[in-house]
Amino acid sequence: MAKRLQDQVALIVGASSGMGLATARTFAEEGARLALAARSADKLGALAAELGPPALACPVDVEDAAAVEGVVGRVVERFGRLDILVYTAGTNIPQRSLEVLTPEAWERMIGANLTGAFYCTRAVLPAMRSQQAGLIIYVSSAAVQRPDVSGVSYQASKHGVVGLAHGTFREERDHGVRTCVIFPGLTDTPLVLKRPTPTPPEVMAKALQPGDVAEACLFVAALPPRTYVPELVLMPAGLA
Repeated sequence: MAKRLQDQVALIVGASSGMGLATARTFAEEGARLALAARSADKLGALAAELGPPALACPVDVEDAAAVEGVVGRVVERFGRLDILVYTAGTNIPQRSLEVLTPEAWERMIGANLTGAFYCTRAVLPAMRSQQAGLIIYVSSAAVQRPDVSGVSYQASKHGVVGLAHGTFREERDHGVRTCVIFPGLTDTPLVLKRPTPTPPEVMAKALQPGDVAEACLFVAALPPRTYVPELVLMPAGLA
């Protein structure tokens, strides 16, 4: 049976842990040629070694526009094209409520969750326009559909990703560029540890696993270019 992403070139941003790590492994199993981006050079190097050639480790700070441009240039130079961008990078903070949220923490949240997504989008578009084809998958949060106590900075940044995705599609669809926003509910990733109050074990036992989100990304990525999935909501059945 043919692999679903055979020879597709995918840049996974946030590949060092959680959903990004799971997505990288899943895409590799389906034949994708991978560029792995995150801040941790050590973790990326280990992952590239695990996946084997031609996986390419690309350490980068997504809040540095020039560095992001450099990574994308390196990917296109290495593989000759860039078919898929998956943006899973992001953060959260324990100091979530308006009562304690500082301007510095706000900027940190917007930078990682939204500005980085913009820089990556901006960087990959020239290659995708040239190809007249490309897919950008953004991992947002179910907090966009169901406001919760994750904090206004987190929610604002994740809402912003939705605007970035839909606006990009409207501007770039004539160039063959598609976008999709995935909204996972509670997922067992390292970000959960940044919650100000630990999530009870009985709740975490019902959470999504990073591999579930990876499979959602694969579903969208494996569809033919004539299809468009604007949004995909993925919730833990036991917590929906």
